[in-house]
Amino acid sequence: MEYSLNPHSQELLAQFRENLPVYQKIEQVALQVIQRIIKEQGITINSLEHRVKAEKSLAGKLELKGGKYTSISDITDLFGMRIITFYTDDVDKVAAIVKRTFDVDWNESVDKRKAHELTSFGYNSLHYICRLPKTLVDDPDMPLLNELRFEIQMRTALQHVWSTIEHDIGYKGSVKILPEYRRQFSRLAGMLELIDDEFSRLRTTMTDYRRQMQSLVASGKLDEVPLNASTFRHFLEMNPLNKLNQRIAASNQAEILPYPLMSFLPVIEYFDMKTLGDVQHFIDDNSDAAYQLALSQLAFTDIDIISESIGLQNLCIVEMMKRGEGKGGIQLIFDILNGRQDENRAMAKIMFEQAAILPFMQKDKK
Repeated sequence: MEYSLNPHSQELLAQFRENLPVYQKIEQVALQVIQRIIKEQGITINSLEHRVKAEKSLAGKLELKGGKYTSISDITDLFGMRIITFYTDDVDKVAAIVKRTFDVDWNESVDKRKAHELTSFGYNSLHYICRLPKTLVDDPDMPLLNELRFEIQMRTALQHVWSTIEHDIGYKGSVKILPEYRRQFSRLAGMLELIDDEFSRLRTTMTDYRRQMQSLVASGKLDEVPLNASTFRHFLEMNPLNKLNQRIAASNQAEILPYPLMSFLPVIEYFDMKTLGDVQHFIDDNSDAAYQLALSQLAFTDIDIISESIGLQNLCIVEMMKRGEGKGGIQLIFDILNGRQDENRAMAKIMFEQAAILPFMQKDKK
C-alpha cells in the first residue's frame, strides 16, 4: 500500500516493515512474562491490552511528524502494552514488576500522575519505555530484540475511563475550551481521582478488618467475631465439622468427598445466629443428634462415599426439629440449598420421619 510520505518517512516505514518480526517477538516475550508474574503475585487486573502498531497507523503518524525521528528506533510505541488495574496501589505494584522485569529507559519514561499542576486535575497514567533484557531473551540471530524499545502504560480502570472521555470530548483538541467548561471538566476529573483513592483506602480498611477477624478466630474468641460471609469462610477453613463428619464416616468406613459448605450460610443466618460463637455452640449442642440422624440414614446401606455436607445438613435438620418447624422447616433447608423444586418436599418428608423417632426428639417430648 502506498502512502503520501516524503522520502525520509518512506525510509522509516521501510525500516518498520523490516523490523516487524522483531516487534512481534518482543510482543510475544513481554506479554508472556508480564502475565505470568502478575498471576504469581496475585494481582487482579481489569484488563491487559497489547498491540504492534498497524502500518496504516504508523504511516499517519509519520505523515504528521516524521521529521521528528532520525530512525525507526526513535519511535517507542511501535509495540505497546496497557495494563489496567482496579486500584491505584496496584498500579504501583505493577510498575514495580515492570521495573524488575525489563530495562526501563528513565529519560523517556513519565509518571503523568506527578505531572499535573497543583491547581488542576486530569489524565493520570504511568508510561514506561522499556527494552527486553538479555536475561529474558538472547537471540544472536535477532540482536534488535534487546535494542528496540516499547511502551507499557499502567493506569486504573477509572483513569482509563477518564482518558477515553477526555479523548472523546476533544478536551485536548485544537479548539480552545471556555473557562466554565474547563472548570466543570476539572471538577469531574477531581471526583474520579477522589473515588480512585477512596476505593484503595476502602480495600485497605477491609483487608485490615479481615485480618483482625481471622486473628480472633485463630485465638478462639469466636463470640467476638460477627457472622458474615468472610468470617464464616475463614471459620470453615478451620474444619470445625471435621470431627462430626469423621465420626459419621466411621460408621460405614466411608470416604468423605469435598462440598462447598458456604452454601449453608443462608440457613445458618435463618437461625438468627449473630457471631461465630453462636455457630460453634450450634455445632456443639447438636452434634450428637446429627450423628444419630446420620446413623439412621446409613444403617441399612452399604454406602462407602458420603458428602462433606452431611454433618452440617444434619445439624440444620436437628435444629429445625428442636425449634418445632418440622417438615416445613426441613423443606426450607433444601429450598435454600437446591433452589425450589418438587423433590425438596419428598426429601423433607423422609428426613422428618427419620428424625422424629430419634432419642433427641423423644427426650424433648418428655
